[in-house]
Amino acid sequence: MQKNFLARLWQTLRELPRWLRPGLDIKRWFVLVMFGITMLGLGFAVILIDLYRTDSSNPIILLILSYASLRFIPRTWRAVIFGGLGIGLVVYGILKLNRSLLRPFIRPGSDVFDQLRDFQRRERGPHIVTIGGGHGLSTLLRGLKSHTGNLTAVVTVADDGGSSGRLRESLGILPPGDIRNCLAALSNDEAMLTQLFQYRFSGSPDLEGHSFGNLFITALADITGSFEDAVVESGRVLSVNGRVLPSTLHNVKLVASMELPNFTHEVRVEGESKIPEMAGKVRRVWLEPDDAPAFPPVIQSILNADVIVIGPGSLYTSILPNLLVHDLLAAIHVSRAIKIYVSNIATQSGETDAFTCYDHVRALENHVGEDLFDIILCNNNYDGDIGASQWARADEKTLSDSRAYTADLVDDAHPWRHDSAKLAQTIMDIFNERTGQQFY
Repeated sequence: MQKNFLARLWQTLRELPRWLRPGLDIKRWFVLVMFGITMLGLGFAVILIDLYRTDSSNPIILLILSYASLRFIPRTWRAVIFGGLGIGLVVYGILKLNRSLLRPFIRPGSDVFDQLRDFQRRERGPHIVTIGGGHGLSTLLRGLKSHTGNLTAVVTVADDGGSSGRLRESLGILPPGDIRNCLAALSNDEAMLTQLFQYRFSGSPDLEGHSFGNLFITALADITGSFEDAVVESGRVLSVNGRVLPSTLHNVKLVASMELPNFTHEVRVEGESKIPEMAGKVRRVWLEPDDAPAFPPVIQSILNADVIVIGPGSLYTSILPNLLVHDLLAAIHVSRAIKIYVSNIATQSGETDAFTCYDHVRALENHVGEDLFDIILCNNNYDGDIGASQWARADEKTLSDSRAYTADLVDDAHPWRHDSAKLAQTIMDIFNERTGQQFY
C-alpha cells in the first residue's frame, strides 16, 4: 500500500509542471492563492512573534522587524489585517481558479454556483428508466432531465417508415429515428440541437427526406463499427443528460393482426408504419422474430431503477414493441422500482380510436399480463381543441382501479400533447409520496 501511495505521489509531482504551462489562465490564480495563504500564515505569525519574541540588540534589525510586521499598529489589528487579506486573497483566487478550470463546461450566462448546485442535485436524483418511443418519450425526457441526471431511455427499434426505414432497408442499420429524438431531448443545448437533428434535406434524390440526426448516427455506426457504440458516442459528443438505449439489437419486425372493414377474418399486417394506415382495429401485435434478446445494459438499468415509466406514446407501435422483448418484460416484472404507465392524452387514429384510459391499460395487459403497473397515470384536464382526436378520458372503470392517479398533464398550447414540466413534476410527486424521499 505504501508503494502504491508513493507511486501515485510521484506521478502527481511529475504531472504538476503541465499545469504551469502558458495559456491555461491558471498560474496567476494559483500564485494568488499561495500568496493569500502566506498572508494568512503571517497574520498568525504576528501574534506568535509578539507573544514569544526576544528583542534583538541590533537597532537596524529592530527597525526592519517593526515595519515588516507592522509592529507600530496594535497587535489585534495587525492580525486582522494580515488574516483578512489572506482569507480574501485565498477565496478570490480559488473562485477565479475554479472558473478557469470549469470554463469549458459552463453554459454562457450561467452562474458557476447555480450550475454546480443544479448538477449535484440532479446527480442525487432517482434512477429513472423510461420506455417507449416517438415524440411522447422525448417530451417525457425533456421534463425529467431537470429533476435527475440518472436517466435511461429505452426505445423501440421496430420503426420501418420515413428516413429511418429507408436507412434500415438500404444499409441494414437499426432505425435511428426515436434514438435521435431522445438524444436531442436530453441535450444541454436542446433548442439548437433539436433544430439541427430534425433538419431534413431536400433537393437531392439521395438525401431527400433524410434528417441530419439519422445520418449523423448512421455515420457514427459506420465509424465505430456497431450501432450500440454509435449511440454511446452520440451521447458523449452531444453531452446528453442520461443514456439512450435500444430495447434490442436484433432486426425485429412488428406484425399485427387486425380487423378491417369488408373483411370477415383478421388480416395480418407487417410493418410498424403500415399498422396505423390500415384504418382497422388492432387485435394483437407481436415481433418477428419473437425471441430477440434484450440489450444487456437495458436489463441492468431496469433492475437498478427506482422508477420505471412506460409511455406516453403510440400504444401498438411505440410502447408494445419494447414490452414484447421477453427479457425486457421479465426484468420489469422482477424490478423493485415503482412502475408507472402514462396513458396518452388523446386517441390516435388507426390505433386507439375511441379508447379511454382504461382501454389503453387493458390492451397493454392483454399482451404482457396483468399487474405490471403500480400506477396508472391519466390526464384529467379536458379543456382545449384536440382536432379530430378524442380525449382518452379517465372513465369510471379507470377510476375504480386502485392504481389510478389523475392530474392535469395537458400542454396548454397543444392540448393533445403532454406538458413536459407537468408530467415530470407529477412523476416526481408520485415517487416522493411512495418513498418518503424529497427530490426537487
